[in-house]
Amino acid sequence: MEIEFVATARGALLAFAVAACGGADPSNVLTVSGSGLGREAEILRRQAARFDASHPELEVEIRVTPDAADQRHQLYVQWLNAHADAPDILQLDAIWTPEFAAAGWILPLDRFAPPVDSFFAASIDANRWQGQLYALPWFVDVGMLYWRTDLMPAAPTSFDELVVAAQAARRAGLPYGFVWQGARYEGLVTVFLEFLGGFGGRVLDDGGAVVVDSDAAVRALAAMRAAIHETGITPQSVLTWQEEQTRFAFQNGGAAFMRNWPYAYGLMADSAESNVHGRFGIAPMPAGSGGAPTATLGGAQLAINAYSRNPAAAYALIAYLTAPEQMLERAAVVGQFPPRHALYDAPELARILSVPPAQARTIIEHARPRPVTPVYTELSQILQIHLHRALSRQREPAAALADAAREIRTLLERTGLARRSAHAAR
Repeated sequence: MEIEFVATARGALLAFAVAACGGADPSNVLTVSGSGLGREAEILRRQAARFDASHPELEVEIRVTPDAADQRHQLYVQWLNAHADAPDILQLDAIWTPEFAAAGWILPLDRFAPPVDSFFAASIDANRWQGQLYALPWFVDVGMLYWRTDLMPAAPTSFDELVVAAQAARRAGLPYGFVWQGARYEGLVTVFLEFLGGFGGRVLDDGGAVVVDSDAAVRALAAMRAAIHETGITPQSVLTWQEEQTRFAFQNGGAAFMRNWPYAYGLMADSAESNVHGRFGIAPMPAGSGGAPTATLGGAQLAINAYSRNPAAAYALIAYLTAPEQMLERAAVVGQFPPRHALYDAPELARILSVPPAQARTIIEHARPRPVTPVYTELSQILQIHLHRALSRQREPAAALADAAREIRTLLERTGLARRSAHAAR
C-alpha cells in the first residue's frame, strides 16, 4: 500500500493511505497540497495554521507532495483519475492548468469573482482555458537577463547590442560572452520562447494554430545558433548546460551576460561566494526586429479539485493564501515574487526581496505564458528535440522548425485540439 504523509495546520503529522481520509468528518477537513521541505513548507504551515484558527468549523491539513514536478504531476494524475476528493487545493505548475482543466479535474473559479485585475496579466492568461479561469497565481517566476555592470554602462535592449557587448567582453579576456540553458530539456524551450518573442514570433497563434515555423521563429533560432557557431559569444558546451552550470559560469566572473531565473540573484549577491558581488544587474531579455522583450513565465498556481466536497471553503483558503499580506510574508521567507502588481510599489517588498522590486516588476510586465494548451508537455518535448538538432548543427533552423511544426500539428489533430483551434478561429 502506498503511504503518504499529511501535516495538519496544527502541527500534527499523520500517515495514511492515498485513498484514506480517516479521523475527522471529511466534510470539515480541508486539504491543501504543497512542499514538505524547507522554507516553503514552513510558510505554508504557518499560513494554514492562521486560517485554521480563524475558521473553527474546518480542520486544515497539508497534503505533502513531492517537490519534483514530474513526481507531483504523476501523483495528481493518479489521484484525480481515481476521483479522489483530496487534496481539495492543488498546487499546479505554470503549464498544468489547461491540461487539468481540459481533463475536468479542476473547477472554474469565475463563480467566486476572483480579483483578476490585481494580478499580472500573463499570470492570469496562463490559468485560463476556453475563456474560463481555473487557478489563481500563487507566486511567479520569470526568465531574465543578468549583465555585468562593471563592463558596460547599461543593459542591451537589442540582440545586436548584446552581441557587440559580449564580443567586446571576450576580447577583454572573459571566457564567455553570453551563457544560457541549452541542454535538451524544458529550460531550452524557455530560452527559445524568449528569443522567439524578441523577434515577434509565437508557437501557437491566438486561435491555437501552429506558427512556430514562421520567418520570425526561424530568425530567433538562427540567432541562438549564431551565438554558438558564428559570433562565438556562447560556448558550445552550453548545449549540455542547465541553470546551475550557467549560474556558476557567470557567478565565477566568466561571462558578461547570463539568461537565468530570479533564484540566482541572491546567490550571486553573496560576497562570500560570488566573484560578481556588487557588479551585476538584471534586465528584460533584449528584442530583435519586429519583436518585444519577452520573459518566459514560471511559478505556481492554486486550483480546486473538481471532486472536492467543499469547494467554497477551498476557494476561501486560496483567497487567503493569495492575499497581499500572505504574499509579502512568502516573499520574505522564501524570496518568491508576488503575482500582484500593486505589491511592487509597497515599501515592505523593497526590504524583503534581494532583487530590486522596480526591476523585477519591469521584467514581469514582459512575461508571457508558455503555450496555453492541455498538451504542452508533449509539445515541449517535440520542440526540445528539434531545437537541439538545429543548435548542434544537425539540421538547419528552418528545416528543424518545419519538422517541429509538422509534429505539433499532428499532435493537435490526434488530440482533437486542432478542431477546437479551427472553431475558435471562426
